[in-house]
Amino acid sequence: MRVKILITGGAGFIGVNVAESFIKKRYEVFIIDNLSRKGSKENLKFLRDKGALIFEQIDIRNGEALIKYFKDSSPFDAILHLAAQVAVTTSINNPKEDFDTNALGTLNLLEVTRKFSPDSIFIYSSTNKVYGSLKDVVISERNNYYELVKPKSGVPENWNLDFYSPYGCSKGAADQYVRDYSRIYGIKTVVCRQSCIYGRHQFGIEDQGWVAWFAIRTILGKPIYIYGNGKQVRDLLFIDDLVDLYEVIIRKIELAKEKIFNIGGGPKNCASLLQVLEIFKKLGCKPAKLIYKDWRPGDQKIYISDICLANEILGWKPKIDIQRGIGNLFDWVRDNKRIINKYVS
Repeated sequence: MRVKILITGGAGFIGVNVAESFIKKRYEVFIIDNLSRKGSKENLKFLRDKGALIFEQIDIRNGEALIKYFKDSSPFDAILHLAAQVAVTTSINNPKEDFDTNALGTLNLLEVTRKFSPDSIFIYSSTNKVYGSLKDVVISERNNYYELVKPKSGVPENWNLDFYSPYGCSKGAADQYVRDYSRIYGIKTVVCRQSCIYGRHQFGIEDQGWVAWFAIRTILGKPIYIYGNGKQVRDLLFIDDLVDLYEVIIRKIELAKEKIFNIGGGPKNCASLLQVLEIFKKLGCKPAKLIYKDWRPGDQKIYISDICLANEILGWKPKIDIQRGIGNLFDWVRDNKRIINKYVS
């Protein structure tokens, strides 16, 4: 029997990669997306060329539209909730829009799931920003990166929450609502607090999707703005490894339900902004001009996910290292320069 899955934000970067994989595996793929993100229409066209899917343009802020959609299309075996406002700086400029999309939109989706598709697996794409500025971690400053001294294995799931920035607040509120709909209503929810994800179909912007944004700017010969000193470190996870994780969660839902997982590349796949630019050089790219600016609000000096829990419970761990993943990203950017150029100023 085919798995019937709904992907919210399915025309976005993560969504298009997940949908492509599920289409190949002959899942029955349903996508809703408001198509507001740049590149989303190109991603949707790419998916339609890959095989059958059912798409409807819906904004998750519209509760009435979701009710009608679920009455017509549910129940689903699984719901992968990716639709979101994704940038800290955007949330600071427009906190209400950020709240309406991330917090209210998620609550709208949880409610229609509870009423019309209560047996669904519900996977929520959360964020490491729920841990805030991480002022309690111990770090050491090196030549071109910050080193995490303690906790050595990265930030675990039981780290204190600190919803710094409107984005952190809206995603954190949604994170907790998803968790509580499992405890109170018995929905099979899973929360994935994700670090930096990168890869194909990522039309990165300056304040979100920085690895792809740096790659695009470098290949197109445009300057890159560095906010802070460039020593900020993130653990990086290639998109194929995240897709694998979602598939494992669906397959092992009895182990995964009610759980929260920190998801990223982990300590073995982390790099600073400056170190990523060094990898670009090794790939034969002419270095981009760097323009340094002040630190941005809510920017963590270091964030590395402790991914041990996902490995222990689900048997999942990243397979693609940073060098290989960035090489794959570069190939995609080079192959799609004509399309990407339309969105880069």
